[in-house]
Amino acid sequence: MKRIHYIAVIAIVCLSACQNTLDLYPLAQPSAEKWYSNEAEIQLALNDLYRQDFWVPDEGFGNEVLSDDAFYRTTLSPIKSGTTNSQWGTSTTLWRNSYKAIARANRALVALNSPETKANVPAAKLDIYIAEIRFHRASQYAILVTHFGDVVYSEDIIELDKAYSVGRTDKKIVISKIYADFDAAAATLPKSYATSVTKRLTKGAALAMKARTALYVGDYKIAADAAKACIDLAAYSLHPNYANLFLQNTKDSKEIIFGLPRSIALNISIPSSAVLDRISRNSGGFGAICPTWDLFCAYLCRDGLPIDKSPLFDPRNPFKNRDPRCTATIVEFGTTHLGFTYDPNPTALRVLRVSTNTQVTNNDNRANAQFASFNGLIWKKGIDDTWLQNGNRVEPDQIIVRYADVLLMYAEAKIELNEIDQTVRDAINAVRARAYGVAPTATASYPAVNATTQTDLRKTVRIERRMEFAFEGLRYMDIVRWKLAGKVLNRPVYGMLDPTDLKSKIVDKNLWFFPSTPVIDEDGLADFKPMFDAGLIKLIVPCAWQDRQYLWPIPTAEIQINPNMKQNEGY
Repeated sequence: MKRIHYIAVIAIVCLSACQNTLDLYPLAQPSAEKWYSNEAEIQLALNDLYRQDFWVPDEGFGNEVLSDDAFYRTTLSPIKSGTTNSQWGTSTTLWRNSYKAIARANRALVALNSPETKANVPAAKLDIYIAEIRFHRASQYAILVTHFGDVVYSEDIIELDKAYSVGRTDKKIVISKIYADFDAAAATLPKSYATSVTKRLTKGAALAMKARTALYVGDYKIAADAAKACIDLAAYSLHPNYANLFLQNTKDSKEIIFGLPRSIALNISIPSSAVLDRISRNSGGFGAICPTWDLFCAYLCRDGLPIDKSPLFDPRNPFKNRDPRCTATIVEFGTTHLGFTYDPNPTALRVLRVSTNTQVTNNDNRANAQFASFNGLIWKKGIDDTWLQNGNRVEPDQIIVRYADVLLMYAEAKIELNEIDQTVRDAINAVRARAYGVAPTATASYPAVNATTQTDLRKTVRIERRMEFAFEGLRYMDIVRWKLAGKVLNRPVYGMLDPTDLKSKIVDKNLWFFPSTPVIDEDGLADFKPMFDAGLIKLIVPCAWQDRQYLWPIPTAEIQINPNMKQNEGY
């Protein structure tokens, strides 16, 4: 078994620390003389490094609404509005939390190497604990360097006076240190754990996270080798059913390489506000955070062609004949979802409540509810009837990296190296075939990838990632590392006309959603401007990305207290 279990409610390390956000000298942390003297204390202390705050900003919303896959009504993140600055809360929180984790990791490494700890803990187990800590340190530095570029790097406990003067380290040096930590972790961590013991980090997790880091910084050979090593462990497999993988009742899937479990019993769950923003209005939610039309149009048709090239696409029935991940991710019109027929058509003023078999007011369309989805789309991925239980508290495990990602990272790295062979197509086809519920060899039952050129396969793997990982928090870093953010995040968010305008301008009610098929460009992006120019759709909110945002700003507090801390260009 591969996933990570831990006592989530125990936080041995106090959250309070010194005033500077680097948190390199955590004053409230237990001293090495008092802690880490036996295995129970070590394990309790290490649990803190799995805290959700260190891994999942804003429960995944932070990354999702930064990208072109999701939007929150007419509210833009500073990334999309081009207004990021050194006081941006998301940037400051990420910086602070990563350095908190790093400080704890460094202090733990010092303690675990102390004579007292070595005398009380078997060497073999101590080596695993150290490897686990090095994994966490590497992962947090990887988050920092991919968002901020050059960052402060230290493997030691930095005293308070030095914390006010330490400068940034060249990111190339930091990256080499990250790789060294991941390599050490992979060399020592077990391939798996027996089912009767607590599960923690594994060799595969270290290799997968190394591959992700290398891919993000363009070290394609390192990424390909790490991903291949993870694949060759033969410890992971794709979950049989794509849609079921993300349900809160799915636990211990062999696809999850590294994840953080949630538990309502232990008070670790998605916040109620986040739950309400995801679920439909008819079922008691807000439906406020929605998939974009851009994401919806990115899903290929079942013949493997984009919607503007496939004869299978029908704008009057836009969910029909699409890649199965489309309807696994976005609620299809006319289907039952959370106890009601979902129909945002402004003419559908009443819909079926399944439990009573009665027609009720349809609050999922804007003719009845002003703040229903502005483009008719709401999320389905991972959301089922169990989300309406337990007072809007839900506990789906938080996936950090899964096997499908490793397969596509391997394929992408090999494509960028122009080392294209059958293993590249096999990796992509394994992911695509699983979506269709068939074996990769059943090429008549899904649109198998047969392309051979770097250009074609680059486009293929990028579209595949978008279809596969929607609403998993990966899209933002994908468009940043592909240097597409300047194009993608300068495009408006579009949606349906207001109900009264729809009635007067769209005669055919079957074309209320969007009235024609948009052209899809070489990057898989849909062009809605002709529809907007014709007055057939509405501009919900314009976006104004600034290229300085390829690197995030160093927080104001760091600049103010440290004369050697230099700001990123443009801030």
